[in-house]
Amino acid sequence: MILAANRIQELCKLLNRMSYEYYVLDQPTIDDSVYDRLYRELQDLEAANPELITHDSPTQRIGAQPASAFTSVKHTIALYSLENAFNNDDLNKWQERWQRVEDGMAATYICELKIDGNAMALTYENGLLVRGATRGDGTTGEDITSNVRTIRTIPLRLNLENPPPVVEVRGEAFLPNHVFDRLNTQREAAGEERFKNPRNAAAGTLRQLDSRKVSERQLDFFAYTVYFPGSDLPEIHSQVHSQSTALEWLQNAGFRVNPNRKTCADLQAVQHYCEQWNTDRHDLPYMTDGVVIKVNEFSLQEKLGFTQKFPRWAIAYKYPAEEAPTILESITFQVGRTGAITPVAELRPVELAGTTVSRATLHNADRLLELDLHLGDTVIVRKAGEIIPEVVTVLSELRQPGALQCKLPTECPECQSLLVRPEGEAVTRCVNSSCPAILRGSLTHWVSRGALDINSVGEKLIAQLLESGLVHSTADLYDLTTEQLMQLDRTGQKSVEKVVAAIAASVEQPWSRVLYGLGIRLVGSSNAVTLSEAFPTVELLANAQPEEISAIFSIGDEIARSVVQWFQIESNQVLIDRLRSSGLQLVGEDKPQEIALTAITGKTFVVTGTLPTLKRDEVKDMIRKAGGKVTDSVSKKTDFLVVGEDAGSKLEKARSLNVAILSEAEFLELLF
Repeated sequence: MILAANRIQELCKLLNRMSYEYYVLDQPTIDDSVYDRLYRELQDLEAANPELITHDSPTQRIGAQPASAFTSVKHTIALYSLENAFNNDDLNKWQERWQRVEDGMAATYICELKIDGNAMALTYENGLLVRGATRGDGTTGEDITSNVRTIRTIPLRLNLENPPPVVEVRGEAFLPNHVFDRLNTQREAAGEERFKNPRNAAAGTLRQLDSRKVSERQLDFFAYTVYFPGSDLPEIHSQVHSQSTALEWLQNAGFRVNPNRKTCADLQAVQHYCEQWNTDRHDLPYMTDGVVIKVNEFSLQEKLGFTQKFPRWAIAYKYPAEEAPTILESITFQVGRTGAITPVAELRPVELAGTTVSRATLHNADRLLELDLHLGDTVIVRKAGEIIPEVVTVLSELRQPGALQCKLPTECPECQSLLVRPEGEAVTRCVNSSCPAILRGSLTHWVSRGALDINSVGEKLIAQLLESGLVHSTADLYDLTTEQLMQLDRTGQKSVEKVVAAIAASVEQPWSRVLYGLGIRLVGSSNAVTLSEAFPTVELLANAQPEEISAIFSIGDEIARSVVQWFQIESNQVLIDRLRSSGLQLVGEDKPQEIALTAITGKTFVVTGTLPTLKRDEVKDMIRKAGGKVTDSVSKKTDFLVVGEDAGSKLEKARSLNVAILSEAEFLELLF
């Protein structure tokens, strides 16, 4: 009983977080199939232990809370979620359940492809579109009417001579595959992060505050349900008496309806349809992850009704995460900026979820040991649409005799230094600061916008500097001359002078940015500011004891140990001396500025998401100048969270801790 109670509590917490990421943040972190398996495990545990069911269990609710960036609206008719089936046995059990409610009742079924997009509710009054809303939690959504109006496949006026007084239309907004590919190509060319999959891109598009951006992205829409609330029009009900006739009505009214639907006489025909589209779906111009099966007759739907969460007359048949066997040809090892060694499986190319997969991360030495990989092994690779390719398992029975076991090397693949795995950590590291891979990452970090902001020095130039031997550490950047740079390939006089000037100008960057640029593990930009204020000279920080550092607000023991260890390395001490000789700012301001007392003074802030007009660094600077504190993570000590779009898990944690949440406008009002 105790084990079951603990597992139920863990599953509830995990599934609620996943639901929040999916429905509120539009940032799912796991595949639907993983959520479905965990959800079914929770259902089984609660069925066996009904006394352990709690009010906050995800099985006791329809969905998650709507986000607060748009006006909340209550749906006239709730948008229920659907029970899931994963095989024919699940479909048989579903049929048995609804037939027990209406024993002996004959029925036909209608099958529709389950579009991998975002559900919406559209309201028409006297034929005109008056509201478009997201699904939200099923009862309350977000009013996104201005965005909905930009979708060309949604009629602004119904194509009917005598439309009903009120019509509620439900459907799925989505991005066609070719539009998604074009959008990612444009984002990549602009230096922006690619969208993970069409569903995430559609969700982010619908939540844009600027409807012009929504129009540019060319969303599409399939309608799949219609309601006539408060209407008792005989002519309507004579026309629309089943799901199949409802789809015909929607099509006649001007909506796009998925043509790949089918009315089935029995469950065997339904199963055949599901099997057919498990293969044929890969040829579609949009993403689909299953089939929605409904009892066709509305009269029977009304008799069957609903459970607390699902309609009894419908179910979603979900396709499994796509997997395929392939051959492990080799393993390579990547060295990150902090020296972290990541093993990568190099695979014989295999087609998965519409893409060619030839590499998969193996994370660390523990994962290698767990899989017991050998060169030439046949492995099962999974890539369920949006997730990173992963090696799921090894078919060891197909292993060739004498196959070489894959292990993490004892020496760095770049510099041959002995690798180290700190006690209590899963990551193995190279600790040689002169390692070419670490140096490459360190230089890229040093010149980045958040650090020394040397925008004239990019990755290509860094590669040239390393290959030519002109640079062996970040300090060498400050010894470069125009004559040396002119010797590099494809460099002109003006560009070289620009590089030298930008490097020279960076010596004026404050001590906090220099500290962040050093790339000390776990020291982010906010922590660097905090540390630079507490230790206004590099000497004070270098000689500080761990307990002195960890005593500072927002700086814990792990960060303190990392800082102390970094300054104990002799090559890092040499680096500091050279940076000092080059004129870098290793000392903070002598006299702190006088700060006028405001509502921000002494308060602790976290800033997250993309803000409408301000950059996050600008907001952080405003907070500090007003006497506030900025940290990187939300905790009980956080007073305010300033949020923009795509806020992520910090928003969820802030809500759980009852931290005050501010929009950009509310923050500025508080500031001024």
